[in-house]
Formats: sequence, C-alpha cells, structure tokens
Amino acid sequence: MLGVVGFDLLPEALDQQPGRLFNVPSALLTFVLGFLVLHIIERSVAIHRGHEGEYTDHQHEHGVGILAASALVGHSVMDGFAIGAAFQAGNTVGAVVAVAVISHDFADGFHTYTITSLYGNNRRRALTLLTADALAPVTGAALTLAFTIPHHILGLYLGFFAGFLLYLATSDILPEAQAHHPSRLTLACTVFGVGFMWLVIGLAD
Repeated sequence: MLGVVGFDLLPEALDQQPGRLFNVPSALLTFVLGFLVLHIIERSVAIHRGHEGEYTDHQHEHGVGILAASALVGHSVMDGFAIGAAFQAGNTVGAVVAVAVISHDFADGFHTYTITSLYGNNRRRALTLLTADALAPVTGAALTLAFTIPHHILGLYLGFFAGFLLYLATSDILPEAQAHHPSRLTLACTVFGVGFMWLVIGLAD
C-alpha cells in the first residue's frame, strides 16, 4: 500500500489536480484530510479493529455490533467507489488500487463477521452483514459507471483515498504484521513490497 500511495496514487492525483491552496497542492491537502478522517473515525467509533477482549463484556448490545458492522459495509462501498474512480484515471491506477483494496477487504470481511458475532448477534445476522460487505465494493464500483468524474475532482478524490490507504498501512496492517512475525522478516518484506510496486508501476507505465 505504501508503494501504491507513493508511486501511483499521489502522482496521479497531482497530475489530475495541479491546483494549489495557500501554496500547498490541493491534492496533498485532501491526502492529509483522508488520513485524518479515517484516524478520527477509528479513534472515535473503534470500528476498524475489534479484538475479543474489547467486546466480551457487551454481549447484550446487539445493536452496537450491527452498527459497527454496517459502518464497515459503508467503508467497503467507498473502497469500491475508489476502484471505479481510479479506473477513470487510467487502467494502471485502477488495477493497482483494486489489488490494494481487495487485499484489505478480506480483513474487513473478517472484522464484519467477528464484530457482529461478538456483540451477541446470531450467525444468520453475521452472515447477512458479511454478504453485504462482500457486495459493497461491487456496488461502489458500479456507481462510477453512471457518470464521469471531472479531472479536478478526481485528483482531489485520489489524494483523499491515498490518505485512507496510508493510514490503513501504517496504523493497522504494518503494526499487526510486526506483532505476529519476526521484525527483521517483516521489515524485509515491507521493503520488498515497496520495491515490487515500483517495478510493477514502472513496467505498466
């Protein structure tokens, strides 16, 4: 995801929206905004990571689990919209964003099912929300087929979504990897992943 953000999304966002606001590129402002928005949501609502210890004392709060899982479904719709918007910027951008989003959405599906279940909801409700989460990215991507996003708006959106991805990579995915795997191996894989994305994007362009 770091490679996607640094080598593909941000350059494309700056190309699509070269405008500046107070001497700062507008696309970079939305990039920082995207990072902060997800950070505020995660800290305030605590929907992105649900560990069992946080929920064992709330088994009776069925609605909380449904609300949290529904928020993840809404997030997946935005992910799908991001894929569709990225394809409007170019096939390379779309393909790279799709890989990053789909990889992350596997974790979102797990969280959707887990959060719903841990708050005391039955298996049927959990599976229903899991299905909704699986269909959400397709729905989001399909929405972008109905219209063409203007270039200056597309650049701002790509910057915003790059902030989302960077936050996911640095606050969720990388710490989780370091917590369960040898640090040297994790560091090596991180560097390799960034280099691999540089190679893929360079060859595609």
